[in-house]
Amino acid sequence: VQLQAYGGGLVQPGGSLRLSCAPSGGSFSVYTMSWYRQAPGKQRELVARITGGGSTNYADSVKGRFTISRDSTKSMVYLQMNSLKSEDTAVYFCNAYHPFIKPNDVWGRGTQVTVSS
Repeated sequence: VQLQAYGGGLVQPGGSLRLSCAPSGGSFSVYTMSWYRQAPGKQRELVARITGGGSTNYADSVKGRFTISRDSTKSMVYLQMNSLKSEDTAVYFCNAYHPFIKPNDVWGRGTQVTVSS
């Protein structure tokens, strides 16, 4: 069971990107899905989270700019990133978590997002 994040790239400040997270070998429709990011020299941090019921929460630094969504029929999760800033530059990872269903905690390979002029 794996997750694959894709959609990263190089974008200018103020631009937009849409990240996608796709499952391989399993379904995560009832899992809580999250996007994390890790910038060079910094710890991995939570960016956005969406529960199986659709409740969302965001890091303060991205509120109003990023939107997390999911297509539960396909177990896909998306992160729409608008008004990107240089400080959003990081490797972005998707995560699936469920306290009772195994595997409990699944990480995908990251995708690089670089915001630069």
